[in-house]
Amino acid sequence: MERVIWIILAFVAGAFLPMQAGMNNKLAKTGGSPVHASMISFAIGVLALVAYIFLTSQNISWKGIKEAPTYAWAGGVLGAFYVTVIVLAFPKIGPGLTFGLVVTGQLLISMLMEHFQIMGAQPQSISVGRIIGLVLIVGGVIMMKKF
Repeated sequence: MERVIWIILAFVAGAFLPMQAGMNNKLAKTGGSPVHASMISFAIGVLALVAYIFLTSQNISWKGIKEAPTYAWAGGVLGAFYVTVIVLAFPKIGPGLTFGLVVTGQLLISMLMEHFQIMGAQPQSISVGRIIGLVLIVGGVIMMKKF
């Protein structure tokens, strides 16, 4: 049952991404700056997480945080890059193509991470079926652009 809950939550999180992009795009247009819109989005996210931490009495291991590998700290940079690119791409190529390409990139990197067991990914070898699935996604992205 727990797996089903995580599957549903992952789906909902993915469904929220185009909505977030639309909201951030609106903020960028009204504020005049995509980068500032991204920063505001992250600031609001920080406030929401701080509230959640206080409401749920979350604890942190500062020793563990200090021992995290250097690359682990780059997650925030990648998140900022992602949100800013989405804010910029959304009005130029549309939400369908934007997120079709996002999903394609996510699946490609996920396949490589699983195959080479990078950053704790569960091992799963690249197979013909997985490659065909990725090719079908790429084909779907191309069809979305052309039709």
